[in-house]
Amino acid sequence: MSRKEEEKIIMDYGYVRVSSVSQNPDRQIREMLKKEIKRENIFVDRCSGKTFKRPEFERMIKLIKKGDTIYFTSFDRLGRNYRETLEMWNTLTKKNKWIL
Repeated sequence: MSRKEEEKIIMDYGYVRVSSVSQNPDRQIREMLKKEIKRENIFVDRCSGKTFKRPEFERMIKLIKKGDTIYFTSFDRLGRNYRETLEMWNTLTKKNKWIL
């Protein structure tokens, strides 16, 4: 498959975040699997939502392209600070035309 053909394939991604290493992300992961998101397309961070400098979030953002869909179980899983989360939402949906 050529690079151009790969770019046309629309993918579904899941983003899961728990606030600490001691919390369990399994419930959120199960919800992503119910939506038939491939396990390798589910990104899990175990850290605070106070910043968007999260390893798995950053890795996912590098992969997504126009037309892809990102799922998360609730808006607060994207981020903790409402204003910054809204800014990220705007970046993802308006500027890059991604669907969440």
